[in-house]
Amino acid sequence: MKEDSLSNRAYTELRKKILSNQLTSGTRLKEDEWSKKLDVNRMAIREALTRLLGEQLIVQGEKGGFFVKTLTLEDSHKIRELREILEVGALRLLIQKITPAQITELDRICDDFSSMVERGYFGGACEADVKFHETLIEFAGNEKLVDLYQASNIPLFHQKLGKTQTHMDDYELTDQEHREIVTGIKESDIKRAEDALLRHLTRGEVASLDLA
Repeated sequence: MKEDSLSNRAYTELRKKILSNQLTSGTRLKEDEWSKKLDVNRMAIREALTRLLGEQLIVQGEKGGFFVKTLTLEDSHKIRELREILEVGALRLLIQKITPAQITELDRICDDFSSMVERGYFGGACEADVKFHETLIEFAGNEKLVDLYQASNIPLFHQKLGKTQTHMDDYELTDQEHREIVTGIKESDIKRAEDALLRHLTRGEVASLDLA
């Protein structure tokens, strides 16, 4: 496989894990470790880390090395505000044009999330969560909105990996909120969908402090 393809695959995988909080704030990203995990050479990992550094998803330590950026209280608040603007806007666009096939796809993503949690595959649940929100943006049918959302590198900050009751409660609430958003879309009830999304994002802002 070409070097740029290896680098892009490494970048895509690491970015996905950071945005879904499978790699939480402060986690050190070691080149040799991720080279083995992703089965790519260290040069590809180094290039991927350089891209992530440029996107401000990671930072360099004072003594070297790369670390997932730690979210401050202000960061969490600004992320919630930005997601609210973009995702509520997407809801208002998509609810006017949503198709049965697209509703089926949202239901499928919700089912995937539930299945992952039930099986204890929390990393997969985080990825399904990312997919749910990216799909809301995609179904708005505005390419500029999609580009802006992707370029913003918005972490979905409410997920907490683990098997304690607190963490399970978080997953269950996430599942309920996702399904409430979809119900609002199905019923063309924008207020119901928006209210569920806003509760979801507000809870995420508060819960993100546990990850900082």
